[in-house]
Amino acid sequence: MTIAVKDSGRDFTALHQRMNEYVDDRYIPFFASAILKDDEVIDLHFYGNTRLDDTGGARPLDESTIFRMHSSTKIVCSVAAMMLWEEGRFALDDPLEKYIPALGKLQVLKPDASSVKETEPAGDSVRISQVLSHTAGFSYGFVEPDSIIDRAYNAAGVNPFLPGSGMTLESLCDALGQLPLAFQPGRFWRYSFATDITARLIEVVSGLDFDEFLKERIFKPLDMQDTDFFVPEAKLDRLAYMYPAIDQMDPMSKLAEKGEGPEDFSPTQRPGFLSGGGGLLSTLGDYLSFTRMIINKGSLNGHTFIKPETLELMRQDQCPAGVGVNFPFWSIPSTGFGLGFALKHAPAEGEPASAEGEFHWGGMAGTHFWWSPRANLTGICMTQRMTGFWHPFSQDFKRLAYELAAD
Repeated sequence: MTIAVKDSGRDFTALHQRMNEYVDDRYIPFFASAILKDDEVIDLHFYGNTRLDDTGGARPLDESTIFRMHSSTKIVCSVAAMMLWEEGRFALDDPLEKYIPALGKLQVLKPDASSVKETEPAGDSVRISQVLSHTAGFSYGFVEPDSIIDRAYNAAGVNPFLPGSGMTLESLCDALGQLPLAFQPGRFWRYSFATDITARLIEVVSGLDFDEFLKERIFKPLDMQDTDFFVPEAKLDRLAYMYPAIDQMDPMSKLAEKGEGPEDFSPTQRPGFLSGGGGLLSTLGDYLSFTRMIINKGSLNGHTFIKPETLELMRQDQCPAGVGVNFPFWSIPSTGFGLGFALKHAPAEGEPASAEGEFHWGGMAGTHFWWSPRANLTGICMTQRMTGFWHPFSQDFKRLAYELAAD
């Protein structure tokens, strides 16, 4: 696949120089990016090689380089779920236990709890809309590791990403049903396994394994040939290295010398845990196809995946009044959350007024997608830094894209 670039007459030199600085100074190992007006690419740039040094088979980044997408998977999973919603397979206010009985009759941590045993019954069932918007009360186990709820997750071994865990989407839901919610459903926002629960919902209502549903309904029609939950042996040479920061909690920490490459990569065959929250691997070329479908209000190449009014519904903030996206270690102000997307309610510093209404999400290793209908501008950027979500490089990329190209 060769990505065509339209000459917009705009000069992106300042953006390229800034991103090169992040690579040259070893804050990120490499960088791939695309900027779109309407659904046409007006800037495409690749910085560096698939590993930091140029020995041992390193190759320059291009549109076929394979990235670990982590939480950029969540947007794909959410769109897939809403495709089934359009078909009437479930209602957004349906109780979750109607489809996943293990997640009914849940307990909730009391607001002043000092241990995981101090719980009360949930005042209502978890609703599917709350699962899609991370307002159901589930947690992740790593976002706030010293909290009561995350300590309980870890003590119970609820981590399907550990080597040899053996968990599936179904057994994850079974395990979560034995643990309390962090808060009463619908009361707050907390990043969580909710999108993995969504993936299990897709399996239950479609009758297909999650990966098969994605292939049949999204990947094959969009010609996303390199997007999957594993990398076949024949494609391993295209997998980019993953580099940890020396201090993973410091966004401006330099990178460690050694990265994880194909020789360290285990999922060369289909894994047992098909994570809707973070399991996909993809390329800039493939994710660009998915992005174009979103920009074109759910259709591409004569195929309708999801209706425009459904995408509009997904962009409606589901958070209760006064509540927004929140992390203990990242500040994301003026941001709500819809049915699978974060929603920008006010421009960030240095952004134009037309940035308001942007929706976006990204992955822990530095993949990020955003679209601003008012600015008629879309950005995709990809690297492999752990951690790289909400990193200054992606915010600088966005700020400069707005400055240089927004309507």
